[in-house]
Amino acid sequence: MTPQTHYTKAGKFSIAYQVVGDGPIDLVVVPGWISNIEVFWEDAHVARFFERLATFTRLILFDKRGTGLSDRSTEAATLEERMDDVRAVLDAVGSSRAVLLGYSEGGTMCVLFAATYPDRTEALITIGSYARRLNAPDYPYFTDREEGLAAIEAAAADWGGPVWAEVRIPSVADDPIVMKWWAKFLRMSASAGAAAALQRMNLEIDVRHVLPMVQAPTLLIHAKGDRGVPVGASRQMAEVIPDATLMELDSDDHLPFYDKPDEIIGHIQTFLTGAAEPNLAESRVATLMFTDIVGSTETAVKKGDLRFADFLEAHHVAVRTELERFRGEEVNTAGDGFLAAFDGPARAVRCAMSIRDALGAAGITSRIGLHTGECGVRHGDLVGIALHIAARVAETASPDTILVSQTVKDLVAGSGLGFKDAGLHRLKGLPDEWHLYSAESQ
Repeated sequence: MTPQTHYTKAGKFSIAYQVVGDGPIDLVVVPGWISNIEVFWEDAHVARFFERLATFTRLILFDKRGTGLSDRSTEAATLEERMDDVRAVLDAVGSSRAVLLGYSEGGTMCVLFAATYPDRTEALITIGSYARRLNAPDYPYFTDREEGLAAIEAAAADWGGPVWAEVRIPSVADDPIVMKWWAKFLRMSASAGAAAALQRMNLEIDVRHVLPMVQAPTLLIHAKGDRGVPVGASRQMAEVIPDATLMELDSDDHLPFYDKPDEIIGHIQTFLTGAAEPNLAESRVATLMFTDIVGSTETAVKKGDLRFADFLEAHHVAVRTELERFRGEEVNTAGDGFLAAFDGPARAVRCAMSIRDALGAAGITSRIGLHTGECGVRHGDLVGIALHIAARVAETASPDTILVSQTVKDLVAGSGLGFKDAGLHRLKGLPDEWHLYSAESQ
């Protein structure tokens, strides 16, 4: 029987979700590319897989914005926006802390969520996932951009049929009943154009920067013969995520429902029921923003103490207004600048643009720097090297410029934000050269 579908709000989007079982562990499944939580249950193999999970967990299923029963969007959702969907669903079901299970691209989002919200992540499980979707000199697991785009266009042209079944579920690719369901599942999950847009956005994903920052107990499951995502992608993650466990299956399937489902569920159950209770995290991943008034000393001399105090008050009001609007956390302010933290890099960049524009309208010239990294939490304050990096990036910025690190640029892929290459820079007190980019208004 299909579980009842409920809805909650993530921003302006309605997100469809289901809850199955009442086990002691909250397990939220983050689907891959596209999904439809009601059509899931029309295939006996998929239904059995979820029913088995629900015997020892409280299983939470949902459709990401833009797919299935959730609200459609004019643009493909970014990883940051998909994290908002998960948080909204967890809040709706009263779950303060859950195990994240993501398959395929869903695992990538789970990695970022686990690093960003360690206090809400009990454990991390990925199946057939990856940190990056295109090849690179140090990452040889996928095709280049041109081949990836060509494959996406070919799939869009064949939309309506069992697209990519021989890649994602080869063990049942000759089963006419499953193929009929698979074709319907794709059609009911997204239109041809929406599915292609999501795939193009997925090509831009790269969360390798945050892998070392995952603190939750982590289980990576991958089929050795996976035709969609090479097993090397999970091996790479297992080498970088602290104390991660990698289980490799003798299978060719990318999705977990058809070949070796009992083995997969066995690994998951053993991992969850045998794991020690994790400690609450003492660090988290955040996007840090430093702002600074250009020429503040000269302005103070020119205006005098009283007028400069009014000038600073106008500055503070403008910055705090935009921080509230974009859910930024004011960490501290040192005279003529702010340090703020964000749980999403795209939101941070957009906030920086709004701050620059608001200050400019008030006749105040600013420079802003952003970096995403792991921050220690000590007595409620943020500490660590990431703060020093963000501060040095801000110091490097020219007047009216927003500079971001390579990490920020990579994490906002697909957000529609534009960047101009600002070259390599030596940052005071930090090793190596840092590739920086200036955020450009669209």
